[in-house]
Formats: sequence, structure tokens, C-alpha cells
Amino acid sequence: MTVAPLFEAHRIHKRFGDQVVLEEINLAFKEGELSGIMGPIGAGKTTCFNVLTGRYKPDRGQVIFAGEPITGLPPRVIAQKGVSRSFQLINLFDEYSALENVLIAVPQVRNRGFNMIRNIEQDTAAIDKAALVLAQVGLKGKENEPSDQLSYGDRRALEIAVALATEPRILFLDEPTSGMGLEAMARLAELVQELKRTYTMIIIEHDMKFLFDLADRISVIHWGQVIAEGTPDELRANKWVQSSNLGKLV
Repeated sequence: MTVAPLFEAHRIHKRFGDQVVLEEINLAFKEGELSGIMGPIGAGKTTCFNVLTGRYKPDRGQVIFAGEPITGLPPRVIAQKGVSRSFQLINLFDEYSALENVLIAVPQVRNRGFNMIRNIEQDTAAIDKAALVLAQVGLKGKENEPSDQLSYGDRRALEIAVALATEPRILFLDEPTSGMGLEAMARLAELVQELKRTYTMIIIEHDMKFLFDLADRISVIHWGQVIAEGTPDELRANKWVQSSNLGKLV
């Protein structure tokens, strides 16, 4: 029996003014897999990500999560259904500690409203959960450090911790290696390898080696369309990938 994908996009079309950015995009992500989205700069990858996670509403087409249409729903509502994401540009509260950044995303805390931090000292369950998530991404012992004092790699890990604190069923990561050096990238690869044991993940990534080493399946977007799909080995053998600049990187 064929199992339906956990997350699907059907015939997604998106334009900005006269520019068509996405045209007839079809994607399907299976539960328990790490899926990648790759393509050259300007191919439409980030716009696609933003449509899938609710930041942009498609002009036409449908997005389905766990069998339920979520097309056009606000990002907050989509997140409440179990879809979480990071951003290409780091999105943290610099005036808060690492622990406080994660606490804001813990559902039992978030439901109280934004100004709950001052009254959180007594909620040991929420604090313990946030500390556990920080340990999960390798930030144990850095709970009380201001987020703007963390290294760039640790800030990337903290943003992933914030996304995980929402208790997602599926996790989207947008260019997680952006701006990283080799050492930080290696640590991130280890973290992602560990996270894929537990989470269904979709990653947009410009570093092809990083993506090919980790992903179960990859979709290639170019000219606003999906022009190739498959496992890393299948894409390495794909004639279009071999003949393009992407082929030099995989």
C-alpha cells in the first residue's frame, strides 16, 4: 500500500508583478526523510520555501500537510499545526539569553503571550524543556549567555533549537550553513544527522556537498520549476545536473 506524503505541494504558481517566480511546482516529502531543495541563485528556492510555510500565498495551487489543505493560512496557524522553520537570515531576540529565546517558542509558554518571560521563574517544566532542547543542539552550558554573544555557529544552532521547541512534526531549514566556516559546518552536519533520526526535515542549501551527504531525496529547482528529482546518487547521474554548474559541486 502506498503511503501518502506528509507534506505536498501541487501546481504552485507565484508571481511578483510581471515576474513569474514559481510555475507549476509539484513537491512531495515523505515522513521520516530528509529532503533537500537545491538550485542556482534566483531559481525560486526561497520563494518556494516561503509559500510552503505560509509567508507567501500562492497565486494558484495547493499545499497539503498531513492530509489537510493549508494553502494561504497564516504562518502562525501553520506553525501550530506542526510546521516549523528557520530562516536564511538569523532571526533571534538578541537581548534575551539562549534559554529565553527557546522558552518563547515552548507552546505552554507561548500561549501566555509575549511578556511571559518575567513570570517564568516558577515554571520549572518549561525551563527544563527549553534546557533539554538546547542540549539537543549542543548548547548545554550556554543557557544563560546572551544570544548576541554566541558564536555564529552557535547562533545557527540556537535558531534550530527555537524551531524545535515548538514541537514540530516537520522542520524546514533555510540555508542553515550560510556564513559558516568549515568547522561550524561540520558541527551542523553532525547535528542535522542526529535530528533526522527524529524529525522529518526539508532543507534549502547552497552547499551541495552538505546537502548530498545528508539528504535522502533532493528536488532541483531552476527557472521556477522542478527540473529534476531523486536520491543523491540519481542526481549525480542526471545528465542535466552533470552538464550544469551544479554538477561540478556534487
